[in-house]
Amino acid sequence: MKRQKRDPLGRAFERGYNAGLDGKSKQLCPKQDGPEHQEWMNGWREGRGDLWSGMRGASAVAKHNRIVIHHMH
Repeated sequence: MKRQKRDPLGRAFERGYNAGLDGKSKQLCPKQDGPEHQEWMNGWREGRGDLWSGMRGASAVAKHNRIVIHHMH
């Protein structure tokens, strides 16, 4: 059975979200422009907002899973 590759934009968002949630700098975005850069930044902003809201542990994992599922569809 072939494995289906995940959407590169969804993957960029997820990685940006994780970076923001971990308190990392937005300067760590691997792309400098284009749609993947924009999605990474969108994810970073969402993750940073969750970090500032105090979302950690199980609540962060639950939201992260909802975000990933939403971006995959």
